[in-house]
Amino acid sequence: MKLRVWGARGSTPTPESANARYGGNTTCVEVRLENGTILILDCGSGLRGLGKSHTAEFGPQPVAGYIFLTHFHWDHIQGIPFFTPLYKKGNSFFFHSVSLKAEELQGAVEGQMVSPYFPVDMSIMGAVRNFYDIGTEPVDIHGAVVSSAQLNHPQGCVAYRVEADGGALVFATDHEHGSAAHDENVRRIARGADVFIYDAQYTPEEYEREKKGWGHSTWAEGVKFARDAGARQLVLCHHDPDRDDRMLDRILREARKQFPNTLAASEGLVLDIPPRARPKSRSTSRKRSTSRMRNR
Repeated sequence: MKLRVWGARGSTPTPESANARYGGNTTCVEVRLENGTILILDCGSGLRGLGKSHTAEFGPQPVAGYIFLTHFHWDHIQGIPFFTPLYKKGNSFFFHSVSLKAEELQGAVEGQMVSPYFPVDMSIMGAVRNFYDIGTEPVDIHGAVVSSAQLNHPQGCVAYRVEADGGALVFATDHEHGSAAHDENVRRIARGADVFIYDAQYTPEEYEREKKGWGHSTWAEGVKFARDAGARQLVLCHHDPDRDDRMLDRILREARKQFPNTLAASEGLVLDIPPRARPKSRSTSRKRSTSRMRNR
């Protein structure tokens, strides 16, 4: 299993020279399985670059992708209208969300392109679009077991854990620490993960001073969760739009003092997750969800 970061910013894109190394696009992570299956975690503005890459890689060949949305805040869906593979006939994309009706998922994805917010609507897209409410049970996507956990965030959000090819990746962005039940969800879903991607939008000082209740966490809490869960590698993500490269460098240095195997997510970051011997996950015995589907 291999992951690539296409967007690591939170809240809003920041196309500024001071952010060039870590990038200014909002959240989007691509996961490739050894069998070629493509998973996409969130569809922030980084999705545009991913679409261009797919067009160059696959050319006239049809592409299928399995998209998992953590929630519907703008910075996690705003790349969808600019994802060029959606406009090509023959392609297929499977949108998934947790604990929402399929109609709500479809409306949230397509609603950002209705008048007066966008000049055209999604009816011009040639790709087949499928919408799934996967509930809260793990699902199997061509050998990848994807499970979820509820996070503490306004209007709700989930973390995803992807277990495939002998490794485990956890994507836990947009979580505010401090809720005992939700914090336990984070520790549970991140337990033993090879890569743990976590919301580090604020510094501890910012959070205590003015950001409580805004729905985000800190690098210091990420370190605690990584330790508690026994994660192998921590990747700080969802960088604040006012955080430039030098500030992120300083945060990374501080985090590494406490958890040496820490990275700060940057556009273009590629991580290979090699297989390792691990006990059989309970989730691997679950059947794939048979949730309702809508085709367009």
